[in-house]
Amino acid sequence: MLAFTFPGQGSQRSGMGRAWVDHPSWEVAVEASELAGRDLAHLLLDAPMEELTLTANAQLTTFVLSMVVLDAVERLGLFPGACAGHSLGEYSALVAAGALSFADGIRLVTERGDAMQAAADEHPGTMAALLGINDGDAEAACQRAEDEVWVANFNAPGQVVIAGSVQGVAAGTERARELGARKVLPIPVSGAFHTPLMLPARSRLRQTLAEVRFLAPEVPVLANVDARVHTDPGEWPGLLSAQLCSPVRWHQILESLGGRGATTVVELGPGGVLTGLVRRTIPDVRAVAVAVPADLDTLMDAVAGPDVWNASSPTHQGEHLYTSERVVVSPSAGVFEPDVELAALESTALAVATAAPGSGGGQAPGSLLQVGDRVGLVGTTEVRTPFEGVLVRWLAVRGERVVEGQPVVWIRSAPGR
Repeated sequence: MLAFTFPGQGSQRSGMGRAWVDHPSWEVAVEASELAGRDLAHLLLDAPMEELTLTANAQLTTFVLSMVVLDAVERLGLFPGACAGHSLGEYSALVAAGALSFADGIRLVTERGDAMQAAADEHPGTMAALLGINDGDAEAACQRAEDEVWVANFNAPGQVVIAGSVQGVAAGTERARELGARKVLPIPVSGAFHTPLMLPARSRLRQTLAEVRFLAPEVPVLANVDARVHTDPGEWPGLLSAQLCSPVRWHQILESLGGRGATTVVELGPGGVLTGLVRRTIPDVRAVAVAVPADLDTLMDAVAGPDVWNASSPTHQGEHLYTSERVVVSPSAGVFEPDVELAALESTALAVATAAPGSGGGQAPGSLLQVGDRVGLVGTTEVRTPFEGVLVRWLAVRGERVVEGQPVVWIRSAPGR
């Protein structure tokens, strides 16, 4: 099982988008600029670190580049069995899982960055990473500091981040050293993220969250607040709101992904910090970082095996993914319109997608597609499936502009075929 993970603030680097400019997925960044009303090309290509470090810029650029990478991976015909994101990355995970539209993701991330920047200006703070200390001792160090300092991230065994006022973090790190912390690394931020000092941001973000539509995730998404899967879309506004003032339980999320059968955990976006945390937390699971186009080949090598076809060379008719998985790709560039007669099948997509390959679970009467069935239109060109199987999910939404060779429908082979 592939699990997709997405990085948070702090992963941004100057010029991090340059490698993607000539890739078809760069159109995601162009669309994001229009939606956000920001010059994201400048931020992704030319902005110095001083500009990128600003919370509002760091969050938006990290989210957008993660979406560029996600688009590139989906063009290969690879899709997750579960998703998770570290802090800001939780928004990327929800978009990847179909629980949040790309446009709403841009809207929320923009508001989140602005709100957190304002909260940091109102209540300045800082953060520090503690190495060589367990979770319990890190919490004890914060309590013994008797100041404004809290655990902000449970990242991996022996790696915990604390946050609070400058004075509070200084006291907390001193207590942590007394309890055995091997090393303390200051983190160059101006805010105490994931602590009560972010309460003003939480109140502000809650208003925007109430205006956004959430859908049931098409694959499991593990929440930062409790490291659990939440399938009820009505729970996510509260989880995202609470996340601002609660610690990120990344250590627990990774263990849960391993327990759910993840065989490869892929980090999509700038940097590669999460990949290192995977190797430290669940060393028996493969970890791959995709930050630049060249990493796509590494990803394909990681998932390739006797049951995997080469998905890096799509044809106009379709491409193989796994022996039981197929994707139908667009024959041309244009605006995609799914076939109206298949719209009723969308309600069965989640059940089918979560069924074990070849099990037949989640199939509904009439959901079987035959070779040659029309699945939609790209402009005036018909898109027909060369495969027989069950519709799992749409990979392009109504009105989306697609390019030639882009996957538009995910199909699972029927049992015994």
